[in-house]
Amino acid sequence: MRKLLIVVDMQNDFVDGSLGTKEAEAIVGNVRNKILSYPERDVVVTLDTHGEDYLDTQEGKNLPVVHCVRGTEGWQLNPRIAEVTRNAKVFEKPTFGSVRLAESLKQLSEWENLELELVGLCTDICVVSNALLLKAAMPEVPISVDSSCCAGVTPESHDHALATMRACQIQVK
Repeated sequence: MRKLLIVVDMQNDFVDGSLGTKEAEAIVGNVRNKILSYPERDVVVTLDTHGEDYLDTQEGKNLPVVHCVRGTEGWQLNPRIAEVTRNAKVFEKPTFGSVRLAESLKQLSEWENLELELVGLCTDICVVSNALLLKAAMPEVPISVDSSCCAGVTPESHDHALATMRACQIQVK
């Protein structure tokens, strides 16, 4: 069985930028170590990716904090994560979950037995969204989330998202 690591949105704006938190800063070392425990070919990265028109989008109207605008420093991966994911397959996503990621991994699962592990930011928005999309697309593929490698908008919302994932048969470590 091939085990893939999905590193969700470990970008500067979510770590220590416009939407950063001390909890997000605290997991960078854990995420880096987790990435290093996988073969390079088995690491997948997502990038939250917005345009200059972000505030005009539905998301921007509900979360009016400009972040992860393509090409900006905030859009870039945290440097400690970037240096260990140079060869990772990258999926840019315009919203919380990546349909393209789910479709790509579903296609791969038809050829290989997969197991998926997710880490990253934010537990309660993009991690949970991607985990649920992946579970819906591949209900028989084992999916887990390492809670020590995730951080939410708040510690409480992090815990709520972990509970949601557990309820949907995603293993929480």
